[in-house]
Amino acid sequence: QVQVVESGGGLVQAGGSLRLSCAASGSIRRINDMGWYRQAPGKQREFVASISSGGTTDYGDSVKGRFTISRDNAKNTMYLQMNSLKPEDTGVYYCNAQVVITSGALHLYGGQGTQVTVSS
Repeated sequence: QVQVVESGGGLVQAGGSLRLSCAASGSIRRINDMGWYRQAPGKQREFVASISSGGTTDYGDSVKGRFTISRDNAKNTMYLQMNSLKPEDTGVYYCNAQVVITSGALHLYGGQGTQVTVSS
């Protein structure tokens, strides 16, 4: 079994910063790609950022230059540093991870999400 847990969300004023974490634990052999998505009320889930096991990153257009994704492979943890936050960044932030479990099988795991609210 693998668990993925997001943390670090909260309420922040526009222009402020938050750092989200996504920690995976359990029967993990290795983690391939990891990513962040978000969903605002009444909107579809949106891609935020992704990072490969080797550190290659990709960002959604709306967060480029403001958000930075990183990971610590030794800790099976991914981070999202969010700066210059805007009210439109408000939503539930979800992470997912492509995990090779101890049996060798590859599965996609996701967390329950963490709420980010940016006030104007």
